[in-house]
Amino acid sequence: MSEKIAVILGAGPGLGAAVARRFSGEGFAVALMSRRRESFLRAQREIEERGGRVLSVTADAADAASVASAFDRVRDELGAPEVLVYNAGAFRMGGILEVPPETFEECWRVNCAGAFHAAQQVLPEMAERGRGTVLLTGATASLRGSANFSALAVGKFGLRALAQSMAREFGPRGIHVAHVIIDGQIDTERVREMYPGRESHTMLSPESIAEVYWQLHAQDPTAWTLELDLRPAVERF
Repeated sequence: MSEKIAVILGAGPGLGAAVARRFSGEGFAVALMSRRRESFLRAQREIEERGGRVLSVTADAADAASVASAFDRVRDELGAPEVLVYNAGAFRMGGILEVPPETFEECWRVNCAGAFHAAQQVLPEMAERGRGTVLLTGATASLRGSANFSALAVGKFGLRALAQSMAREFGPRGIHVAHVIIDGQIDTERVREMYPGRESHTMLSPESIAEVYWQLHAQDPTAWTLELDLRPAVERF
């Protein structure tokens, strides 16, 4: 079994795949988790073609039992993760009176509760080893609840609070917890289909974000980052 294992929960074709490739390039075995199998197939193929070790597991971040089952498989086939990247997200745009209650709750579960479920799966062994990294992907909505964005903002606010509590509890035990605010749209095929002709410099490069995630993991414990924000140079903020 590999001594270095990274789990990406929310391993879609954009940022999740880029993070997986970056950690695989550093010799990590990577576990890709997503609710839909098609979300991680390309990343799995790319990593395997480069000679990396990869395990793909379907998991529903909103379901604690599904998350636990997925991590059981990771431990059985790869070992105990040293890195957890929580990149799952769900969003339904709409006003307070428009978003169905079940949709609002589902968004909260994916955007926040799923990170709690995943953290519970990795923290015990990280604490026992005295090292580990937990990276949580936030958004502009982590800081600002805009009109029609309540279904996203409530969960992302909660994710930020979870990061703060987790860092204060487990930082002294050697576990680096960091919350990354993605302030802008990530350059993905889906976004390019939505906005044809949009220039790449107006969006965040998945590879550039992934590099920051790697740097966070590699930080010396004497100078750990709890939170940082990333945006294109031309993004208004």
